[in-house]
Amino acid sequence: MDEGFGGLFGDPEELQRRMAEFADQMQGQQKLQWADNAIKLAVDMTVAAINRANIQGSTEEQAEQIRKVMAIVFPEAVTLVREARQGLQ
Repeated sequence: MDEGFGGLFGDPEELQRRMAEFADQMQGQQKLQWADNAIKLAVDMTVAAINRANIQGSTEEQAEQIRKVMAIVFPEAVTLVREARQGLQ
């Protein structure tokens, strides 16, 4: 029986299986990190857009101004989150 590297790492097939599992785990962690970053970006983008708006007037006028900002920003934020969720599947 040929043991790779003088038997230093045990069964070569077991080593290969474990390395493949490790690679899968790393890939899963990278996808999760990407999703987290995309969601954080969506939130940051929304907050920044609202903070840049010059909100003035009555409560109703202010609400309308924020809705206008959200109408522009929200679709982009949803796209980021959707892509992040699809990346996890």
